[in-house]
Amino acid sequence: MALTELARLSASLDDIRLTHVVGRISRVGQNMLEVRGLSHCATLGDRVEVRGASGTVIGAEVLILTQGALQLLTDEPTDGIAIHDRVTLLGAVGIAPDDSWIGRIIDPFGQPLDGKPLLAGQCARKLRASPPAAARRNRLGARLETGLCGFNTLLPLVRGQRIGLFAGSGVGKSSLLAKFAKGVAADVAVIALIGERGRELREFVENVLGPEGMARSVVIAATSDQSPLVRRRCAWAAMCVAEHFRDQGQHVLFLADSITRFAEAHREIALAGGEAASLRGFPPSTSHQIMSLAERAGPGTEGTGDITAVFSVLVPGSDMEEPVADILRGVLDGHVVMDRKIAERGRYPAIDLLRSVSRALPAAANAEENAMIQMARRLLGAYDRAEMMVQAGLYTAGSDPEVDAALRIWPALDGFIAEDEPDNTAASFRRLHSILARANLRPG
Repeated sequence: MALTELARLSASLDDIRLTHVVGRISRVGQNMLEVRGLSHCATLGDRVEVRGASGTVIGAEVLILTQGALQLLTDEPTDGIAIHDRVTLLGAVGIAPDDSWIGRIIDPFGQPLDGKPLLAGQCARKLRASPPAAARRNRLGARLETGLCGFNTLLPLVRGQRIGLFAGSGVGKSSLLAKFAKGVAADVAVIALIGERGRELREFVENVLGPEGMARSVVIAATSDQSPLVRRRCAWAAMCVAEHFRDQGQHVLFLADSITRFAEAHREIALAGGEAASLRGFPPSTSHQIMSLAERAGPGTEGTGDITAVFSVLVPGSDMEEPVADILRGVLDGHVVMDRKIAERGRYPAIDLLRSVSRALPAAANAEENAMIQMARRLLGAYDRAEMMVQAGLYTAGSDPEVDAALRIWPALDGFIAEDEPDNTAASFRRLHSILARANLRPG
C-alpha cells in the first residue's frame, strides 16, 4: 500500500472518537428540535446526530443557542423522533478533499454518490474559510482558451477571473457550463450542482459533461429534495475542494449551478433561525453569504494557484435587478446574460452580447483586438436599434451606412458568438476579422 494511502487511513482513524457528548430532545417541531444537555459545549453551526427510539437516525445542525437549550434544524423530516430521544454532538464537521477525488461524484459531506469507495484526504478544511489576504493576492492572469469563439474574443476569460452567468430556465445554461468544464484551459474543474433535480445529475455527468469533461472534474451535488442545510453546504464544500487544489499551485475552474439555489437555501435556514426577511423575501445576511463565497474564488497568493469561477444565477423573467443577481453582479469581474428570445430562435448558447461584459477588457486584448471587439459591438448595437424597423419593412437601404453594414454581416456575426473553436484564440480573431471585413467600415 502506498504511503499516501496509509496516511489517509491514519487520518481517518484519528477522526474516530471514543466518547461523545449526548443530550436529550425536549421539544419536537416540523424540521426543528429543541435539545437540552448540550448548551455548555455546543457552538453555532455544529453538527449533531439524532437517534430515535424507533430506529430513525437523522442529521441536524445547531441553529440557535440559548442558556439551557439548543434549537436544531434537521436534514430530514422529524417523523419518528420523540421527546427524550438521544442527540450526539459531532462538533464542527468540515471536509477533507483528496487528489483521488478527480473523476468522482461526491455529496457535500465528502461521501461518494457514484457507488465506489472514497478515501478522505489527510487534512480537514473549514467549510467557511477566509479568502486569501486582499493585499497579497495576485493580479488577474493571462487570457484563457475556452473552446468557444465568443469567449475567446468578445467576452475574454482570464485566469483568476470571476464571472456570473445570468439565465432563465431552459436557455442552455447547463450546456454552456459543460462546455466550460471541457474547454477552458485549467488543471482541474470543480462543479457544484446545488439543488439540481435528481434525474438531471446522471444526465449532466454522462451526456452533457461526458467522459472528456469528467476526466478532470470533481462534481459535488445536492439534489432539490434535500434539506436547505445540505444544499447550502454544497457550495461551501465545493469551494473547499477548489481551494485544496489551488493551494497545491494548480489552476482550478470552479463552476457553481446555481447561486440562486444557494441563496434560497440560506433564506430557509435564516428565516427558521429568526432572521427577518427584507430583500424581496431574502434576509439581510444573504448579501454577505453570496459575497463571502465569491471572494474565496479568484487569484491566489504567491506560491499558490488560482480559482477561475463561473457562478450561474437563475433570473426569473430576465429581471437583472432581483436581489441575488444584483448582489452577485456587483462583486464579479464580468457577467454573461443569456436571453430566452435568442434561444427561441435556435441559437445556443443564447448569449446576449450587448448586455454582457467582461471586466478583463481592455487589458486582456491588444490594440488591434480591442478595435475589432468595439467594432463588433457597434454593429450589433446598430442592428439591435434598427431590427424592429427592418422587420416591419420601414427601413430603407442607404439611410444609415452603419445599419447597412450591420445588416450585411449580422447573420455571420450572430452565429460566430455561439460557435465552438477547435483551434485557439488567434484563429477565433482571424474569423472575426474576416466577418468584420465584409462590413466595409473602419474599426474604432
